[in-house]
Amino acid sequence: MKKLFQVLWTTIGLLLVYLLFWPVDVDPAVWEAMEPPEMKGKFAPNDYLQDTEILGVNDGIGPEDIAVDEAGNMYAGYEDGRIIKYDVFGKNMGVFVNTGGRPLGLDFDDAGNLVIADANQGLLRADSQGNLVTLTLESGGTPFKFTDDVDVASDGKIYFSDASSRYGIHDYKFDLVAHQPYGRLLVYDPNTKKTTTLLSDLYFANGVAVSPNDDFILVSETSEYRIQKYWLKGDKAGQSEIIIDNMPGFPDGISSNGKGIYWVAMVSLRKEIVDNLGEKPFIRKMILRLPEKMQPAPDRHGFVLGIDGTGNIIHNLQHPDPDSYSPITSVEEKNGILYLGSLTYPGLARISAP
Repeated sequence: MKKLFQVLWTTIGLLLVYLLFWPVDVDPAVWEAMEPPEMKGKFAPNDYLQDTEILGVNDGIGPEDIAVDEAGNMYAGYEDGRIIKYDVFGKNMGVFVNTGGRPLGLDFDDAGNLVIADANQGLLRADSQGNLVTLTLESGGTPFKFTDDVDVASDGKIYFSDASSRYGIHDYKFDLVAHQPYGRLLVYDPNTKKTTTLLSDLYFANGVAVSPNDDFILVSETSEYRIQKYWLKGDKAGQSEIIIDNMPGFPDGISSNGKGIYWVAMVSLRKEIVDNLGEKPFIRKMILRLPEKMQPAPDRHGFVLGIDGTGNIIHNLQHPDPDSYSPITSVEEKNGILYLGSLTYPGLARISAP
């Protein structure tokens, strides 16, 4: 019995040493979360998204973003690098291209090329035949670590985000736990082939949406629960401002419907434990040492917001159910239909726009 207790205490001691001192490549900042808004009024739960039509079931995991061409065909990028083409009925038309990385944001340019923000491979472009070229891999001497979302402006310039200049997609939790401003908003000019950093010091720079007149860009900062506007034209050109702060969840992809509405995918609701540990960096570091199944995980909750260019809530679409299509990481509107993507769901979805 004495030997058994010795083994037990030795095991407990080793576990404590591991939790307290095992090296983790993260230096968490101290931050204080604002009290989250209540889920009522403009954020009140509803069942609008319960009737989503799910397509491409089990074709792959995580069609994070959906692009729709002029003929209504859908393109979805999966975690194994494949971008699959679907016809208007949702029939799988085969692999359009394989990036060899992790395709995230997708958007078509005016020439019909598919522009791809690949988390591992940088900013890419595929022509109508699926021929792939790399457009850019760095800006200002700093390589992209986590190329995330992309939107092509009417003048052909490509605006995109690098979620983190330190952590890649497989270590995204490290970035969220660190709560450090490693993200960037960038632009690539196809004419000059020059890449420029527009904004740096962003907290997990994620969704990107250009206004219909190319006069500003919206970019979501996922870990700060907010959306910034960067002005491209006018008296405020080159300046930025926060248009919506202290959101009830983590904002992910953003897209413009071309008519004044910007769809924001809310990947999940906020978790009290995450906010409460903002001022406890040491404990946050300990949590990263735990097995993944023991770490805090988001609750399944389908959630999409429609805002205007000043941050006013126009639409609130939800499905608060563990069987909902979620987590939703992107929303694109085309011809009155909302196309939904997810980082982990085995399928894409669509539903009529309100």
